[in-house]
Amino acid sequence: MARSTPQLSLIRPVTGAAPRAPGGDDDGRSGTSVITKPKTRTKRPNLYRVLLLNDDYTPMEFVVHVLERFFNKSRDDATRIMLHVHHNGVGECGVYTYEVAETKVTQVMDFARKHQHPLQCVMEKK
Repeated sequence: MARSTPQLSLIRPVTGAAPRAPGGDDDGRSGTSVITKPKTRTKRPNLYRVLLLNDDYTPMEFVVHVLERFFNKSRDDATRIMLHVHHNGVGECGVYTYEVAETKVTQVMDFARKHQHPLQCVMEKK
């Protein structure tokens, strides 16, 4: 009788396979995994309305000048907004992010104070 020699087989790990956790917690899955890149969502910044408040002492022409200078309004738009403030007590100058709105309110208030006018400018969340 002829004797056969046993063949040796080499066991090789699967390339990219993760080592098995002690206790066999990998549910028999292969060592491949999917890497997903989380989608980052940027949140839009909150917007704020900048409002002028009516008073009985600030000249209309001064209000028009403020709207032209600090809010880049045309003469016609500035006049329309000024009349709206005059008739309704309050009028919107523009809508901006918090930092921009805060800066514009400060600029208008400082400018009005410098020229000795009681003009009030405020901001509110839209």
